[in-house]
Amino acid sequence: MKPPKHILPIIAIAQFFCTSLWFAGNGVLTDLISSFGLTQSSVGHITSAVQLGFIAGTLLFAVFTFADRFSPSKVFFWSALLGALANLGVLWDNNTLISILVFRFATGFFLAGIYPVGMKIAADYFDKGLGKSLGYLVGALVVGTALPHLLKDLTHIFPWKYVILATSFLALFGGLLMIALVPDGPYRKKSQKLDFTACIAVFSKSDFRAAAFGYFGHMWELYAFWAFVPVWLGIFMEWHSVNEFRISFWSFWIIAIGGMACVLGGYISQRKGVKPTAGTALLLSGVCCLASPLVLLFAPLPVFILFLLFWGMVVVADSPLFSTLVAHSAPPNVKGTALTIVNCIGFAITIVSLQVVNALFAVIPPQFVFLVLTIGPALGLIGLFRKKRTSLKV
Repeated sequence: MKPPKHILPIIAIAQFFCTSLWFAGNGVLTDLISSFGLTQSSVGHITSAVQLGFIAGTLLFAVFTFADRFSPSKVFFWSALLGALANLGVLWDNNTLISILVFRFATGFFLAGIYPVGMKIAADYFDKGLGKSLGYLVGALVVGTALPHLLKDLTHIFPWKYVILATSFLALFGGLLMIALVPDGPYRKKSQKLDFTACIAVFSKSDFRAAAFGYFGHMWELYAFWAFVPVWLGIFMEWHSVNEFRISFWSFWIIAIGGMACVLGGYISQRKGVKPTAGTALLLSGVCCLASPLVLLFAPLPVFILFLLFWGMVVVADSPLFSTLVAHSAPPNVKGTALTIVNCIGFAITIVSLQVVNALFAVIPPQFVFLVLTIGPALGLIGLFRKKRTSLKV
């Protein structure tokens, strides 16, 4: 059954609008520091608060199988509404670091009903060609994640608080689009009962474990790279005495170009296979981790920017492909729960990598910090292509 033509664009647009909440705090971090007396180390804490909220939300959603027992579009809408309200909390005049962290935690919590649920909705509509469809969907998430940096670059035109207002409005509008225009898909198999063991039982399948472990390695690198792109740009500008460089503008493009890579990877996977395409992207991003010290120290500005743009592509091109492998290897009646629990564990890993990178900046030369991210691609490739044969030939 071929889904209506508007379904995929609407899901992608809604995902783009709603996931702009993710890095809204990071996009205006310098303004938060000056407005509320925060410290420079807040970048790691604010990002981690969102991730922790997302982990708590996905764990709860997975244990109670919300996306499989209830209409995914309704779950998406209510999560978007509550996430938008939590995001607005950053505008409170009496905020402290603790209250900002609470609001960002709540935003992350409700993002658990947006990102994995959006993939579940896509999987309910697209059986064949799911990799291509999720390429568009995750690509939209990537651009949505980058959007606050672009809005921050424009704050010379309007106040930083408009970034928060704009992302909250977009999230609400995205939720309305989903509930109004995307009913439950034809491939949805509703779970008839509450099953607290579903999120654990899926790991009994070797195919599922291979896909999940590849995703976990990818996640060790991804959000640490995204969160510290502005920091790395700032270090390069300082060391190489580059003036009048628009860090927020280039941070947007370095992250957002990954959206195009997700779509491109989806099309490549139709010809080369999902698993080989995901493995190639993971390998290339690992090579970028290893090359990072030399590029930071010795590359001229154009080469440095091109390197980060390439890294921004390969660091996330495998994300929709791993989700495709997870969805295809999970039982149909718990597909939403499978995607959610893998997201939960993956984002728990990002907490560790974010804090490790944040701590390493204080104890070792900055050019060597991103070497630690190599651990993720290395272990992910081992998990994905381990000697025990699987049937992951999607």
